[in-house]
Amino acid sequence: MRKDGKAKTKKAPKARGKTGGVFQELYKHRSLYLMTVPALIFFLIFSYIPMAGIYYAFVDYDFSKGIFGSPFVGLKNFLYFVQGGWDAPIVYLTRNTVLYNLVFIFLGNVIQCAFAIMVSIVASRVFKRVTQSIMLLPYFVSYVIVGTIAYNIFNSNYGVLNSIISALGGQEINVYMMKWVWPFIIVFFYLWKGTGYGMVVYLAAITGFDQEIYEAAKIDGCNSIKEIRYITLPLLKPTFIMLVLFSLGGIMRGQFDLFYNLVQRNGQLFRVTDVLDTYIYRSMTVNFNMGTSTAAGVYQSVFGFILVLIVNTIIRKKSPENALF
Repeated sequence: MRKDGKAKTKKAPKARGKTGGVFQELYKHRSLYLMTVPALIFFLIFSYIPMAGIYYAFVDYDFSKGIFGSPFVGLKNFLYFVQGGWDAPIVYLTRNTVLYNLVFIFLGNVIQCAFAIMVSIVASRVFKRVTQSIMLLPYFVSYVIVGTIAYNIFNSNYGVLNSIISALGGQEINVYMMKWVWPFIIVFFYLWKGTGYGMVVYLAAITGFDQEIYEAAKIDGCNSIKEIRYITLPLLKPTFIMLVLFSLGGIMRGQFDLFYNLVQRNGQLFRVTDVLDTYIYRSMTVNFNMGTSTAAGVYQSVFGFILVLIVNTIIRKKSPENALF
């Protein structure tokens, strides 16, 4: 009580400013934020600063004048990329890139998930380790070696395939002139090389599941098939969706090393095997056209970004807990 008989009132605490709160948060968790500095520097140097190179897409680049001294041409490089109607490079490059990556993503994840489940239900630890090692081994094989293996199999002169056909009395074939078979060859080698590595991710998720659920299911009379259907697959669903979403972020990145080393510079197969990455590479190294190659790269990035936003929006409406943002 004050001398005049009035009760004392407590002063309301001062509102903490936003700036002070941010700095206090940074100081409080300074160790954690310092750990992110190398990653931030990496993305700044290799992702954000190079974005200035987008300007190449809007100039007729002259090596003697440099990027900012070259004449500005607006959208001319993009028009060259889209001219030709249904035969325009943008049409078949987008088709090939998207379709190949959709097969790689969905078929690859399904096969990886299936192999992970099969390995997880095997009781023998020795068999598990041997199987995982054998399946993981192709992942460490360079795509240069993969291309050499494919060439020695399908070469028309002395390839293994034609040698077997000749030994059986059949007519030799030139696989490098058969467009329809190459999508299957490319998908096969991609799955052969990447299945073992992807399987490890799903296997790690399965080993983290609560084993009491499986024990309770066995008490209730569930066999292995029912356990997979009603326990393993539902628990793997979030992991599957997350991996697919992350993969869709690079759907316009066409596995350059795979396509380049398998097909190399065989122009007969470009319509069914050429993707945006190989087209950009040839534009820079064969045609020396910096503007066209950069325009293709800008289109590749923007299209991929929009596609990720669309897919994430659809998933957020159907299954909000599995969306990226």
